[in-house]
Amino acid sequence: MHGAIAGEIIGSAFTQLPIKTTEFELLGSNSCMNDDSVLTVATAYALITNGDFSAAYRKWGKIYANAGYSPAFLRWLFLESSDPYETVGNSSANRVSPVAWAFDSMDEVLSQAARSAQVTHSHPEGIKGAQAVAASIFLA
Repeated sequence: MHGAIAGEIIGSAFTQLPIKTTEFELLGSNSCMNDDSVLTVATAYALITNGDFSAAYRKWGKIYANAGYSPAFLRWLFLESSDPYETVGNSSANRVSPVAWAFDSMDEVLSQAARSAQVTHSHPEGIKGAQAVAASIFLA
């Protein structure tokens, strides 16, 4: 979880202006947290409280409403009746790291990773991406 958040903050400075070098300021003035960091914390919050990923994503998403979410997520966030959206985006994989630490078996990790993804990402590839990342972290 810490690595995912640190990686996103470090990489945030280069989202709009990619570089191809290993020589760069680790935490520069353009480095900031954004949507995936917020939702990673929300995933951990859901696991620590009652496991309701949808409620946690809505709570933390609204607290940090300007974190750079996709238009599809913003619609889901602010339209309480919104269903998951059909996307193969990687956000469900970017926020899943806490799941790998919260459970003691691969079956539980895969099941909870799918649950964490399904509230927003209804496309099977979005769910598989979250499961793949969670499984990799669990095995590491």
